[in-house]
Amino acid sequence: MTHDQRSTPDLAHPSRRGVLVAGAAGAAALAVAGCATYGPQGPAGSGTSGDESADSSAPSSGAASAGGSGAALGPTSDVPVGGGKVFPDQKVVVTQPQAGTFKAFSSVCTHQGCTVDEVADGTINCPCHGSRFRVADGSVSEGPAKQPLPPRQVTVEGATLRLS
Repeated sequence: MTHDQRSTPDLAHPSRRGVLVAGAAGAAALAVAGCATYGPQGPAGSGTSGDESADSSAPSSGAASAGGSGAALGPTSDVPVGGGKVFPDQKVVVTQPQAGTFKAFSSVCTHQGCTVDEVADGTINCPCHGSRFRVADGSVSEGPAKQPLPPRQVTVEGATLRLS
């Protein structure tokens, strides 16, 4: 073998060093891609954006699409005025800050991802670290959470609450 042949890389037979370097680079890329962060909109890449918070929790008008859009949560009578109800299967909490005005929020606490478990004394409460959120707008009433609960959209169809 001549000197020129040894210095030209053999793509058909890669060196052990080349294989190890390529494998390490691929593993590092996967590790970084697997990281998730929690913020005001839930896990990164969850498909939600900050723009949704503007109107998605507006009071329901009772006007839902004719065929009944979204999952039925239950009767409006299950949500007390000034309070709310957690719907764990749908990962949502619905509140009624004023008579006839329903708001919905993610039931996943923005602190460390626990699920809120009760609505009492005007706040939505997380059992893990004591965070409390206001029933009127999902904003933080007491930390350690620093971000509000992300809003969800709820409508009223007759006397039934529907998650939109």
